[in-house]
Amino acid sequence: MAIKGKIHSTESFGAADGPGIRFIVFFKGCNMRCKYCHNPDTWYGSEFKEVDSDELINTALRYKSYWGENGGITASGGEPLLQIDFLCELFRKAKQKGIHTTLDTAGQPFSYDKAFLEKFDELMKYCDLVMLDIKEFNPSRHQELTGQKNDNILKMAKYLSNMGKPMWIRYVLVPENTDFDEDLTALSAFLKSLKTVEKVEVLPYHTLGVFKWENLGLDYKLKEINPPRDERIENAKKILGAK
Repeated sequence: MAIKGKIHSTESFGAADGPGIRFIVFFKGCNMRCKYCHNPDTWYGSEFKEVDSDELINTALRYKSYWGENGGITASGGEPLLQIDFLCELFRKAKQKGIHTTLDTAGQPFSYDKAFLEKFDELMKYCDLVMLDIKEFNPSRHQELTGQKNDNILKMAKYLSNMGKPMWIRYVLVPENTDFDEDLTALSAFLKSLKTVEKVEVLPYHTLGVFKWENLGLDYKLKEINPPRDERIENAKKILGAK
């Protein structure tokens, strides 16, 4: 029986989630509860479709002419690694069609547990690029911001580096939450220890997803936080070596 994935939605012409123009698949489910999440509707609830990988591949291929040389499929979310069996099948079939594959993940499900690691290694055979969202480097601040620890996420970054997997690192700059020079400096040193980081992006915090929290009846904890000032954005970019 074919594996079916729980998919929240798709986007046909994504330009900010990997190289080129991307067909983006937003997976349902996430264990993190980031205070600034702009997709809280992917956390839980009944708004998703169960689809098989062939259906997604065939839909994506309708837009292949727009991808250019670098485009392809990006698995985002939510957290795609929570559906690793389906994700692996999707990427395997994508590679059979010559499609570039990108995984956009926060890394939270990563584990050295044998059962997970075997599946993860198999997935990486069919994954061209990992976009790793590092929420915060300081462990206690990460826990406060996301509800989850970050030690396994940093271990995943090291694991990907050691296996030679290309990575893009993304960091959301949130005033009073992730904008601390000491944490940025520590993160910079960590990133420099990795061998396969091709790009670092600093994403300024915004409030465009607040309406989703309100529609879901959720309490948005960062109502009093404004987007970062330009000088703080430039400071973070300089420290992290972002472009």
